[in-house]
Amino acid sequence: MALRPVMVNIKALDASAVGRFWAEALGWSAYSPGVTTYVGPVGGLVWPHPVTVGIDVVPVPEPKTTTKNRVHLDLATTSAAHQAEVVARLRSLGATPAHVGQDKVPWTVLADPEGNEFCVLEPREIYRDTGPIARVVVDCADPRAMARFWGEAMDWTLHEATDDHAVWRSSKGVGPYLEFLRTPGVKTVPDRVHLDLLPYPCDDKAAEVARLRALGATDLDLGQGDVPWTCLADPEGHEFCVLAPS
Repeated sequence: MALRPVMVNIKALDASAVGRFWAEALGWSAYSPGVTTYVGPVGGLVWPHPVTVGIDVVPVPEPKTTTKNRVHLDLATTSAAHQAEVVARLRSLGATPAHVGQDKVPWTVLADPEGNEFCVLEPREIYRDTGPIARVVVDCADPRAMARFWGEAMDWTLHEATDDHAVWRSSKGVGPYLEFLRTPGVKTVPDRVHLDLLPYPCDDKAAEVARLRALGATDLDLGQGDVPWTCLADPEGHEFCVLAPS
């Protein structure tokens, strides 16, 4: 039994507008199969995508607070000129500079039109084949503890676990990386951005949820009511959902 990350879930006041922004930002397409806006590679809606992790923008009535999101995207670039070009293009789409305590760093920190922070990285060889999303970054207090939980929770390959970070990538060696990064501070507000995980077709969702609870996950009531997915939190309180196979 195993789970795989299939989407980054972003809450937004205007899901259509935020979905369009991310589609243009990544060179992907925005699809509206229901009340949410799904952003994935061009060529028609494919879900779950076999290579990358998509973005699902979900409408909510509450605006983002000024608190920095604990989950964000880092975008890949191939050269200094490309990085500058990407930053300029994103700003023309409505992104704004963001300050999250960074000093002089080689990457650029921006926010989407509703204030969700993300980074445009300087060229790094490790991200040359990831596609537009280099990595999904999760702030945490204890990367080694997160490595233990998430290493059992999903089937991605753990590449490194230190006191500073824990890094995974799909066992197929494709798509973005997932990094839990040691970051000061504690959670004070619900997560605006979270991961959605999916069982494989041959696996039982209920059994997977029970397995996660045994690993230390806890049930989460967000007022979701009777829905086909299950909301959980990892041992540090990071929210995530286990989706039902379609």
